[in-house]
Amino acid sequence: MKKLYPLLSVLFLIYWGCEEETPTEVTLWGVVYSVENTTNLNLQSHGLTGEIPPEIGDLINLEILRLGRNELTGSIPPEIGNLTNLTQLFLNSNQLRGTIPPEIWNLTNLNILWLDWNQLTGTIPPEIWNLTNLNILWLHRNQLTGTIPPEIGNLTNLTHLYLGWNDLTGSIPSEIWDLTNLVELDLSGNDLTGSIPSEIGNLTNLYYLWLTNNQLTGEVPESICDLNVDFNSNHFNISNNQLCPPYPNCIHQNDINNQDTSDCP
Repeated sequence: MKKLYPLLSVLFLIYWGCEEETPTEVTLWGVVYSVENTTNLNLQSHGLTGEIPPEIGDLINLEILRLGRNELTGSIPPEIGNLTNLTQLFLNSNQLRGTIPPEIWNLTNLNILWLDWNQLTGTIPPEIWNLTNLNILWLHRNQLTGTIPPEIGNLTNLTHLYLGWNDLTGSIPSEIWDLTNLVELDLSGNDLTGSIPSEIGNLTNLYYLWLTNNQLTGEVPESICDLNVDFNSNHFNISNNQLCPPYPNCIHQNDINNQDTSDCP
């Protein structure tokens, strides 16, 4: 048995040496960052190219990550899901492709998530509806498909919801009209169907509403006039749908233009 002790010691040292050490520094785009001290990484509009390195997931103390307005390509690395201290994540205005990785929804402390103006595809991962601290969710100007599920009603802290200019289908879930903290809502430029219910009047804090360029049908409820929208501005637009007259008096003609009324009574 005594002869085994030296062998066991050697095996232990080999095992110990093979264990991955937690990095203390991370090199991203030629710059070295301290894992311990880096809480805010703002590289917005820095001319960054190539893919987002998976090593970004080692900056576990990050609270704010801004990589927007660059020329980043490839997919969103799942390692971003390691950054559980993040409160703000900006990946907008790049050339990112592929689906939104479900790991991103590990970021339960997020208040702001901007993924807009990319080329993201697939459906919105269901895990998003667990991010109940979100105030701002911008997913517009991508190529997202599928429906808007009723679980969106879980995001009761939302103030800004931008899902416009994707390829979303189905009706607008009634749970959206329960998000009474909303001040901005953009669902335009999709293939949404169904009617605008009277419950839209519940969104009394709403001052920006765009539902243009969908396939919405039926009459526009009078309760839409209860919104906080300035109907004299470009903060409101429901044009290019299949909505039937008569229209509420608060709506101006330019905001209701180009309705296909061929199926109206």
